[in-house]
Amino acid sequence: MNELKSMNDVTLQEYYTGLSHAYENVQAQKLKLDMSRGKPCTDQLDLSVDLLDCLSKTDYKATDGTDCRNYGGMDGIPEAKKLFSWMLEAKPEEVIIGGNSSLNMMHDLLSRAMLHGLPESEFPWCKLPRVKFLCPSPGYDRHFAICQHLGIEMIMINYLDDGPDMDQVEKLVAADSAIKGIWCVPKYSNPTGITYSDAVVKRLAAMPTKAPDFYIFWDNAYVVHHLTNTPDQLLDILKTCTTAGHPDRVFEFSSTSKISFPGSGIAMLASSAKNISWLKKQLNIQTIGPDKLNQLRHVRFFKDQAGIEAHMIRHAAIIKPKFDLVLEILESELGGKNIASWSNPQGGYFINLDTLPGCAQKIVAKAAAAGVMLTPAGATYPYGKDPKDKNIRLSPTFPPLSELKQAMELVVLCVKLVSAEQELANRGL
Repeated sequence: MNELKSMNDVTLQEYYTGLSHAYENVQAQKLKLDMSRGKPCTDQLDLSVDLLDCLSKTDYKATDGTDCRNYGGMDGIPEAKKLFSWMLEAKPEEVIIGGNSSLNMMHDLLSRAMLHGLPESEFPWCKLPRVKFLCPSPGYDRHFAICQHLGIEMIMINYLDDGPDMDQVEKLVAADSAIKGIWCVPKYSNPTGITYSDAVVKRLAAMPTKAPDFYIFWDNAYVVHHLTNTPDQLLDILKTCTTAGHPDRVFEFSSTSKISFPGSGIAMLASSAKNISWLKKQLNIQTIGPDKLNQLRHVRFFKDQAGIEAHMIRHAAIIKPKFDLVLEILESELGGKNIASWSNPQGGYFINLDTLPGCAQKIVAKAAAAGVMLTPAGATYPYGKDPKDKNIRLSPTFPPLSELKQAMELVVLCVKLVSAEQELANRGL
């Protein structure tokens, strides 16, 4: 039972009045703080500033002789494939290095599926009566936006402690040929922070599907974004699918967007030899090649796997205190009250906050009215509709610690205020 239910009517009204006065005092401060997106802060961006001049005027050739200033190299330069293949647990020849955005690669791949179908498709998806995707939720709003934009019907899948509810997933994909794929953020998931268990990965790889052209879109965005010295371990999806007899089932994505520069990083995709061969033919029509100089810059800057790992330790040193601060405020202000719960992620960019049902939209609105922007309530669900209106994604990385403290103090005040309002309404007071 939450703390509010144990209060008598008079005590509850007095409690609510005190919270209201505190909220009005914060409003008078005219704050202007932003926790709405998972953006690196300036200190994090400064870690990669040497990328800007790490190439000399004569350093422009790849190891295979490609002049990175010119056309060509459509699937990426060899040294970039070698450097980043370890992140995807793939062979270099199973990797395509793209431009600056893995989201762009995901959008393009789904657009190709609609226009032409994917390698196992009998027809372009746009020719089918219905196309559906499974969407573990709460999840990444931009995945859902792609589906909605392309007219792909989204089916919400519940999250359990170790990943998506696989009983639900397996039942659906076995029965419905219109279900063509599933979105997965498998490590330090956005926003739950969950890393998929070995059992979940194995079931995704092995499950029978009624659609022959069912694909896993494996967005491994946070694969190296650890916050502790004991990183979560994630089973290799490419190898697991091959072992399960479905080597062509997965397209895996990642990028350096939160490793180097979000606007000027490099994106990557890994898949089976068959899928990569198909995709390269598609790319030959679409592009004359990505920014190979940027790929070369990243290789020169990071040098090797150890270079990236050391770089990510420096990232963690900047953002871990921010996560610790948010968790400390949540625990000190809301702990034991049973009006909210939250994740304690071991990596990634978000803390997942669940309020009492029916409160999230009001909390986000009250925070905005007092000067703190949060991710819109409902954004972490298909069509922007949280069925219980309780989920809020907290993004601690961008604000300085002093501003983050102010913002979180307001957030927990709003949680308490809206929760009290709801209890008063429930009592007809």
